[in-house]
Amino acid sequence: MEFIPLIALGAILYVLFSSFKMVRERSAHIVERLGSYNRILHPGLNFVVPFLDKVSKQINLKIQQMEVQIETKTKDNVFVKLQASVHVQVMDTKVKEAYYELDNPYNQISSYIFDVVRAEVPKMELDDVFARKDDIATAVRMELAEHMEKYGYRIVKTLITDIDPDQLVKDSMNRINAARRNKEAIAEDAEGRKISKIKDAEAEKESKRLQGEGVAEQRLAIIKGFADSVEDFSNTLSDVSPSEIMQFVLLTQHYDTVKEIGEKNASILVPYSPGTLSGLQQQIMEGTQLSDNLNKLKISSLEEEAIKKAEKKH
Repeated sequence: MEFIPLIALGAILYVLFSSFKMVRERSAHIVERLGSYNRILHPGLNFVVPFLDKVSKQINLKIQQMEVQIETKTKDNVFVKLQASVHVQVMDTKVKEAYYELDNPYNQISSYIFDVVRAEVPKMELDDVFARKDDIATAVRMELAEHMEKYGYRIVKTLITDIDPDQLVKDSMNRINAARRNKEAIAEDAEGRKISKIKDAEAEKESKRLQGEGVAEQRLAIIKGFADSVEDFSNTLSDVSPSEIMQFVLLTQHYDTVKEIGEKNASILVPYSPGTLSGLQQQIMEGTQLSDNLNKLKISSLEEEAIKKAEKKH
């Protein structure tokens, strides 16, 4: 009889403590009374009726991530594995539907993902799958949102995180990319050589232009020298014709040129033809004769000047 009060006190404390339920933030609990739905317990301290109310396990209201791998075939008959990542969340206003409507919601979501991906990818070639993975993710999200919201699940975001073709296809793609990059490198190298050749040609053009200007100036100087020489000869020796003076000057230039060529060990002077050789011989003979005539005229001129000076003295 002494233990009865202790047992009664323990029973009272048990009933008291079991009458309260603490619910964590971003979670909820379903309360069933005598087997039927009663209400939802929200974050904070909640009261339940002992022995009559049954509290369900915790329902997570946070955003959860699902990873689903799908294997399918593209339009160009390439088998490919896609990794889909779906962010899903139980809606605060539809906790009851999320708890009661679906026995295994994540299997249901996976089924919809499989269905959409296997409907979209076979419409595309492999390159399009890589380029339009965001379109595939959008199609999955829209399909899931349409069917899952009525069950209390909100689709926050859908991503296609990985596209993995067959290994043989990947090897082929790597070879194609390597060949393309090699082609681009060759094209860039050729373009560089082209630019270099253009610059060299421009430099050579400028060099030849400057050389031409130099040669032109040199020839002008030579012509001026010829003109001065002819004029000096004409003023000094009035009895010599201009053609004879020109022949003498040309012969002098010829001797200077031959002398300059002879100073170079690697140079060989070959007449263009026998006619040229005979013509050259004739020019030399004429030049020699002209030189003798000029000397005679010069001596005569000097003698005349000496006679005139002697007459003036007398």
